[in-house]
Amino acid sequence: MTQPNCRRSLHLGLLSAALSGGALALTTAVALVVSPTLTGTVEAALQDSPKTVVDEAWQIVNREYVDPQFNRVDWQQVRRDLISRRYSSRADAYTALRDALKRLDDPYTRFLDPQQFQALTTQTSGELTGVGIRLELNEKTKALTVVEPIENSPALRAGVQAGDRILKIDGRTTEGMSLEAASNLIRGRANTQVRLMLERQGRPSFELTLARARIDLPAVRSAVRTEGDRKVGYIRLNEFSAHAAEQMRAAIQSLNAQKVDAFVLDLRGNPGGLLSSGIEVARMWIDDGGIVRTVDRNGKADQARANGTALTNLPLAVLVDAGSASASEIVTGALKDNNRAVVVGTPTFGKALVQSVHSLSDGSGLAVTIAHYYTPAGTDISQRGITPDVAISLTDEQRQELASHPDTIGTNIDPQYKQAIAHLSRTAGASRPTAGL
Repeated sequence: MTQPNCRRSLHLGLLSAALSGGALALTTAVALVVSPTLTGTVEAALQDSPKTVVDEAWQIVNREYVDPQFNRVDWQQVRRDLISRRYSSRADAYTALRDALKRLDDPYTRFLDPQQFQALTTQTSGELTGVGIRLELNEKTKALTVVEPIENSPALRAGVQAGDRILKIDGRTTEGMSLEAASNLIRGRANTQVRLMLERQGRPSFELTLARARIDLPAVRSAVRTEGDRKVGYIRLNEFSAHAAEQMRAAIQSLNAQKVDAFVLDLRGNPGGLLSSGIEVARMWIDDGGIVRTVDRNGKADQARANGTALTNLPLAVLVDAGSASASEIVTGALKDNNRAVVVGTPTFGKALVQSVHSLSDGSGLAVTIAHYYTPAGTDISQRGITPDVAISLTDEQRQELASHPDTIGTNIDPQYKQAIAHLSRTAGASRPTAGL
């Protein structure tokens, strides 16, 4: 996924490397096994061999990849080359498979080793099993530092605070330890325990024993902002996980109950996620009209539309930037093309491809591009993104200030939010057409 934030951080149980090639718009998919059309001799040769996973992945690409010409690569010859090789280990096979996929010249079609695939599965599910800490590797001190404890987590209940430094995990020093290694040690099965030695400014180091649990990751944050004589419902959506839609619904309903006059939907830095989640979120804002059109390798088009289930028709502004990708662009494109919202910020990422994610037999996985998508007006945003209605960039200083003080994001200290409020104020009382395309 794109990494819009300056500092590198992750939820425990999530590895940033799992999405390090671009944001994904995901569809639900089941794994394919070795094709039954293989001859008995070849099938037998593949059993209990690294070649099994290589051929599983090849078969999925052969069947589903969006470009039936495979970027002018002889895909049958690629299989012959892969199967004829001797692999000394699974890692060797993984390298060969990644090299083969690179020939498609598609950064979104990629192989994920078991650790990366587990991280992706955790992220898109919107939940993890661990203690609920978001960590960063402090650039200056090189110490593993708590960015924040996650809501309703064992860490929060135990009193872990932002800024705490983790010195040891189950007795192992964290000096020189990577974020990924720390994540692997702290996460684990629910109802098991992990012992952390922490250091906090103003007090000696201390130990906490935490019981791991299944935690729903918050994808949505919301608040009521008083802007002059108006109340604005501010909603920030971080990713389109499996729980994002239900959290979005709860946020809109809560803000409606508080009698807000308008909404600001903040999709800045949102790298995307589940396609189905994006469609469901868009339907909460649009009562009628198109949302997205996808086209597969055979030219078959599938149109998703609003279904009369919008939760509000109040004025809406959407904040986007270069980190808004994939499902974020689907929602933004739908709101813009249906004249439902004003889009404020900078051009979006420009990812107009949909991936299907498959699990493979050894616990690894494959993300494969299966379709191209277009906005309701038929616009192809690939590599161009969506151009905001109101363009406003942040200076490096402003960006750094917001990153250093995240509580100011979505307030009048935030120039892009401030511009959105100014536009909503100018259009107060104006009707918002919702005619579909």
